[in-house]
Amino acid sequence: MFEPTRQHHEGWLPLAAGLGWIAMALSAGSLLGLFALLPGVFLTGSGAAMLVWPGDRRIPHVAALGAAVGVIFALPALTTGAAGLGLLGVSAAALWASGRHAVLIEPRVEGVPDLDLSPRLAAEVALDEVVLGTMVFTQWFPSMADHVRIRREVDEALGQFGEAGWLEKPAAYHVAPPAPEKVQVRRRSLRGIDFEHLSTASQYEPRPGEPGRERWLSYSPSAMSHAWVVRGEPDRPWLLCVHGYRMGHPLIDLGAFSPGWFHHKLGMNLVIPTLPLHGLRKVGRRSGDGFLGGDLLDSIHAEAQAMWDLRRLLAWIRAQSDAPIGAYGLSLGGYTTALLASLEADLACAIAGIPATDFARLFFHHGESRQERAALSVGLTVEKATEVLRVVSPLTLEPLVPHRGRAIFGAIADQLVPAEQVRDLWRHWDEPRIEWFPGAHLTMGLHPGVARLLAETLSANGLAR
Repeated sequence: MFEPTRQHHEGWLPLAAGLGWIAMALSAGSLLGLFALLPGVFLTGSGAAMLVWPGDRRIPHVAALGAAVGVIFALPALTTGAAGLGLLGVSAAALWASGRHAVLIEPRVEGVPDLDLSPRLAAEVALDEVVLGTMVFTQWFPSMADHVRIRREVDEALGQFGEAGWLEKPAAYHVAPPAPEKVQVRRRSLRGIDFEHLSTASQYEPRPGEPGRERWLSYSPSAMSHAWVVRGEPDRPWLLCVHGYRMGHPLIDLGAFSPGWFHHKLGMNLVIPTLPLHGLRKVGRRSGDGFLGGDLLDSIHAEAQAMWDLRRLLAWIRAQSDAPIGAYGLSLGGYTTALLASLEADLACAIAGIPATDFARLFFHHGESRQERAALSVGLTVEKATEVLRVVSPLTLEPLVPHRGRAIFGAIADQLVPAEQVRDLWRHWDEPRIEWFPGAHLTMGLHPGVARLLAETLSANGLAR
């Protein structure tokens, strides 16, 4: 295993790419020059920063975003001949360098397997870095006034939750919901995949007096729950598939939970619910806005409503079939699946894929230093955030799914979900089967060990053929 040092030379590639784009900007016309300046500035600045400040994990985010923009902008420039080809090549090299640099500056995590920093791994990590780069410039962050309000709500919630005993026994925070009464079913087809769109009123409400209750109830799109269903005979086993952050649209969800494999080959019925604030339930510009934005009570209500909605969906399945039901989630869906596995004892299995497991540490890990200082200045510490989030944390509730039905997979070089969060769930679940693949968050499909773990876990628990 390589050890991170502070002497790296990857910055020369984005620096060279940036200078190439700036040269293009100076020689082109005004409009083309403005376009060329965008990757030029991003790459030059981040390349120089890699050489001067090689420990800042946000620098490769910006470098990767600039390189990805450069690759896209260079494609039309290929018609210009050698210049366009050169810009494409140097931008792709800068993208690869951002991935390599990101891995090199990350410290080794105890309890996570070692890996070799191969060219392929650097390329996979670069894709994670592009996503993180877009977050740097598009993610909403709380203002100072928001931080004051969030701290006040957290203090109120800690008092209420502690008095009710929910911090000590978090499972009691979650009320078992009634079965849905009216479920609308519409048949749909998308890119050759026939599925059903289920919708019903969620009926979830935070308890009267809970901090953030009125704000949460104002998010009217989340008052309706939605799910995509791919099914055959009702006595087939069912798999509840929980999507990740920013997902929630059928095109993306059906791509992540392939009906061709899970339904047609392995023989299961699929139910893919839409999490609160995602897809048709979004309240911001993008799917997922508000779920992980640092507004802690919104995150609590989002996960509490997710538990309510998923348990109602399980009741809908059980009303028409006695077949076994398993749960499988990715990323944020892995977190949600792990939490569900602590509330539902009748699940045949629970598979947490590349799962986040600690929102508080995730906020502070990805938040910029200015935001961290603002939060700390009003007394909003990671310890306080962790405490109030206990009521929806899969690391504080005991799993009810049998040990043989628990399984986890994680990416050793994951840049979106730190590997330590996957390790922590594995330990909390009494070390069930786990697959550590030598890749990044977005590239699990490139590693056959993941498919093998899924097929064998589902088969061993009576779900797959």
